[in-house]
Amino acid sequence: MAWTWIESTETAPWTLREAGTPCEASSDLTLDESTTYQTVRGFGGCFNELGWRALQTLTDEQREATMQILFAKDGCAFTLCRMPIGASDYADSWYSLNETDGDYAMAHFSIERDRGCLLPFIQSAQAIAPNLSLFASPWSPPTWMKTKRAYNHGNLINTPENLQAYALYFQKFVEAYAAEGVNIAQIHVQNEPNSDQKFPSCVWTGEQMRDFIRDYLGPHFEVEGIDCEIWAGTIERAMIHGWESSLIGQSDYAQWAHTILSDNAARKYIAGVGYQWDGKGVIQRTHIAWPDMPIMQTENECGNGENTWDYAHYVFDLVWHYFTNGAVAYTYWNMVLPDGGLSTWGWKQNSMFSIFADGTVRPNPEYYVIRHIAHYVKPGAVRVGLTGMLAAYALAFRNPDGTTVIVAANPLNRPEPIRVVGNGQELPATLSPRSFHTFICQLK
Repeated sequence: MAWTWIESTETAPWTLREAGTPCEASSDLTLDESTTYQTVRGFGGCFNELGWRALQTLTDEQREATMQILFAKDGCAFTLCRMPIGASDYADSWYSLNETDGDYAMAHFSIERDRGCLLPFIQSAQAIAPNLSLFASPWSPPTWMKTKRAYNHGNLINTPENLQAYALYFQKFVEAYAAEGVNIAQIHVQNEPNSDQKFPSCVWTGEQMRDFIRDYLGPHFEVEGIDCEIWAGTIERAMIHGWESSLIGQSDYAQWAHTILSDNAARKYIAGVGYQWDGKGVIQRTHIAWPDMPIMQTENECGNGENTWDYAHYVFDLVWHYFTNGAVAYTYWNMVLPDGGLSTWGWKQNSMFSIFADGTVRPNPEYYVIRHIAHYVKPGAVRVGLTGMLAAYALAFRNPDGTTVIVAANPLNRPEPIRVVGNGQELPATLSPRSFHTFICQLK
């Protein structure tokens, strides 16, 4: 067995490095494979309309090459991705899958709009990764089903007729995509249910989500035989007495995960909890209280469109935070956007790839962060223990084939000499300033 070492710096990303000279000042980064944690389900990004629009400005060869980098086994090897049900904040414009007033029977439900962007985007990925798994969430129900007839603001109308119709809406979605050869593995009931936004959104309380899952969506899927998991998510933050509570993890936890999961009748239908953005503040509490309940990171925090190396280090810290607190999957947000990352609703966000007006494609810093882990850590990998000073900036995994993978960062503005120790091997390594690393120990 021997270690392979790949390093990324801002000026020299994805570089194969060789072992350095042993140094007495080195600190050890030591594997503890006797200590095991969660099993990884996968990595991915979100399919959005603006991403597919950007890809259409490329040549066929460029588009295929970009998709290969994201989904092929020798690229990021994405296996678990997200999609919106109707419009997300990176759609061309607002739409839902049924805007016919009072259509409780969902006779006019249609995914025709999705044939323009989302389905081709997903099917292009499936052609490369046939076993790709998808989870989906709405940013807003149809406007006629809300207390305010708008794509943002308001709540789902809380009547039995409306709630049953919304459960049918989810069924129709899963079935319509299955007819197109796309399996929806998970439904997350609402994107950021605790955030009232200017883009498509709908506010729910924890009690409302609990009751909808317990009394309508769960029983409906059960009776109709819908083979699709139901997840409580995707939860971002909560409001308490008019104040943001992202720093008050107990309050967020009490309002959402505890309220929903402590109801036995609701919990029997729930396969996991999805968190994103400020929801990261309650992951630890959720994992401690419900250690057997899977937790996913459902949307990467996405910056302001500048795609800097500094923000990539922040993203690495997010990856570390989610996995050390029990997450089984990590989902990036926009995989591809035009340069600047401008949303239909007026702000800019980062992406793994930027596409320029002259037809060129640029990988951004966060692409390297994600590839450093997603390319090497396979579904079914088990997170294992690490000790040493750099364990505060590193994660270790054992793949199903026995391969050991350590992903690490050096956040300092100075070189960091270390020894990677494990599997009976030592690798002296001096980590470049402000760098990302993957160490792989292959079985002979």
